[in-house]
Amino acid sequence: MLEIERLDHVLITIPPNSRDEARKFYTEVLLLKEIPGNHPNGAIWVQLGDIELHIREEEIHQANSGRHPGLVVKDLDQAKAFLQKATIELSYSSVIEGRSRCFFRDPWGNRFELIEFDRK
Repeated sequence: MLEIERLDHVLITIPPNSRDEARKFYTEVLLLKEIPGNHPNGAIWVQLGDIELHIREEEIHQANSGRHPGLVVKDLDQAKAFLQKATIELSYSSVIEGRSRCFFRDPWGNRFELIEFDRK
């Protein structure tokens, strides 16, 4: 039996030679905390709540893929306002009962879903 406890990290890719721009976007625009260290393959690691986002340059980068991590936020309206203030475009998808959600992409086409579960 495979007993998985929790999600530890998600790795996304960016095109070659965009590492400095990615560091600036994730730490200065999205205000995520960088995890210091000499990470494998020159990756940048940032903290997303209790999981990590690993960002690595890769020769074959598939921009605009549907793949994405789903991130629970405390206040979706506040999160949307924050992203819109940073001129980050939001998109929406099908409605799922019990949750509100939206999507955004980083400058390299990586997709992220933000979710707020309905409170009962």
